[in-house]
Amino acid sequence: MEGHKDLARDPETNAIVNVNNLEYTQYLSRRDVKTEKNQKVQTMEEDLANVKSELNEIKSLLKELLHGS
Repeated sequence: MEGHKDLARDPETNAIVNVNNLEYTQYLSRRDVKTEKNQKVQTMEEDLANVKSELNEIKSLLKELLHGS
């Protein structure tokens, strides 16, 4: 493409594609890091929810013990 050395037109689909392999590899790496971070955050949120649930259960059991139920 004129003025964009990393872009070319695919002759089969007529789409404009990036032909810079290094840039594409870097993009994949950034995407993988982001996906891994998102998975870690999701795991931490699930763990926190489990801890909250367990604490509520402990509180409930302690209240039962205190009130002799």
